[in-house]
Amino acid sequence: MCTFSSAAGQTTASTILVVEDEPTLATAIAQRLAAEGWSARVCGDGASAVQTAAQISPDLVIMDVMLPVMDGLEATRRITAARPVPVLMLTARDDESDKLIGLAAGADDYMTKPFSMRELVARCKALLRRVERAKQLAENPEDEQVLRFGNITIDPAQRIVTVDGEDVHMTPTEFDLLLTLARKPRSVLSRDQLLKDVWGWVDGSGTRTVDSHVKSLRHKLGAETIRTVHGVGYAFEPPEGETARNHA
Repeated sequence: MCTFSSAAGQTTASTILVVEDEPTLATAIAQRLAAEGWSARVCGDGASAVQTAAQISPDLVIMDVMLPVMDGLEATRRITAARPVPVLMLTARDDESDKLIGLAAGADDYMTKPFSMRELVARCKALLRRVERAKQLAENPEDEQVLRFGNITIDPAQRIVTVDGEDVHMTPTEFDLLLTLARKPRSVLSRDQLLKDVWGWVDGSGTRTVDSHVKSLRHKLGAETIRTVHGVGYAFEPPEGETARNHA
């Protein structure tokens, strides 16, 4: 395992775990992250990644899917089960089903190889911003109220979603997307607006990322929960006749 730190030696820099078995690519990613002011740790297989994540508690994990010893999907499952942490998954296949499997394993976002380092950095910044917002919300829970729609309950302060009283596992990105839609029930939000509000992207790229996360939410909450408005975006659809009931 290698460590790459920023030249400034920042002690408060976010720590990113890079799990990639191609040494040249792993080094390039880590060096670019260090140049951005973050601390990067590199592992070459899934088993080492699980062990390292437990030791260093990274703020973000960049995980390749195809890895020796233990693949990236299983490594992601184990890392996120032990401790909530955003995961950016790298895949060599631009296949929707592969991406959905990655999201189901606990990934928050994905990128298809080859990719630009500039976009990788932008994705990392967006994920880390959401982590910071979640921390701020946890410190000020009175600013948010629980939303209840029929059998669905969304607790922003604790970041918990339940259906019929049973907890539903959500990645940080899935939760943020659901909450953004649920705050404006039945209102249509465009993909570009969701990218801006949830992912922090302002260039309008990556709309397929929104689509993949919506599919994952439907799988967990029911296909009728989120309505597609073709050519526009999505809307949260509470049960017929239901409106949000807020509880402090």
